[in-house]
Order: sequence, then C-alpha cells, then structure tokens
Amino acid sequence: MTKKSDKYDSGCPIAFGLNTFGDQWTLLVIRDMAIKGATTYGQLLEGWEGISTNILAQRLKHLEENGLVTKHRDPENWRSFVYELTQKGRDLAPVIAEIILWSGKYNTAPHAMTDTLEKVRTNKQGFEEDIRTGKLP
Repeated sequence: MTKKSDKYDSGCPIAFGLNTFGDQWTLLVIRDMAIKGATTYGQLLEGWEGISTNILAQRLKHLEENGLVTKHRDPENWRSFVYELTQKGRDLAPVIAEIILWSGKYNTAPHAMTDTLEKVRTNKQGFEEDIRTGKLP
C-alpha cells in the first residue's frame, strides 16, 4: 500500500522539491517569512495574495511536517504561535533568488514589484546570505 507521502517517491529531485515547497501557496508563505519577516499566523494571513485561513493552516502544517518551519508558543501571548523558518527552509534562499531573477526577466506587467528584484540583482550573494542567517534582505 502506498502512503500519501510516497506520492512523489520516484527519486527525482525535482519531484521531491515540488512535493516539499512547490505549490503556489507554500512558496508564498516561505517568501513572506524569508523576505517580509512574517512570524505569526495573522501576519502571514495579511500577505499580498490573500491566502484563505484553511489553506494557510494546511501549508503551515505541511511546512512543519517537512522540517522547513518550526512552531512554538509566543512568549508574549501564550494563546498564539510564532513560526520560523528552519535552516532547511532558509536554505531555499538561492531558489527564491533565482525565481525572483527569472520573474524580473519575464514579468512585463506594469505593476510588477521590483524592489526585491533590484536587491537580488545588486547583491545576490548578500540577499541569499541574509535569508540563510535569518536576517531580512
């Protein structure tokens, strides 16, 4: 019997990555934590794309189960939780940087956001290092 976690167990590294962080909402949650510094459920819910509460809860659980995010009680409000990227999650910095560069090359929308793109273009290594060390780029 095949378990759900074996869905992409072909051994293919692309399939593994897609299963771990490859859907739209999961990568946007990672972006909000790595680039915008979001650490609470409320902050993540306020993201630009308007994620629904049930999808956010599912994605956070998925990220936690896959070791990309940790969750612990907020010391200032015991009813709330604080979410943080683990080193495994922060190690996605080069992937995030490459997606930003690729999007900057091909996104011709007049409203395309370019602030982060310019940060990556100017200092890609520094951008990645900031994320990997838990700093905001």
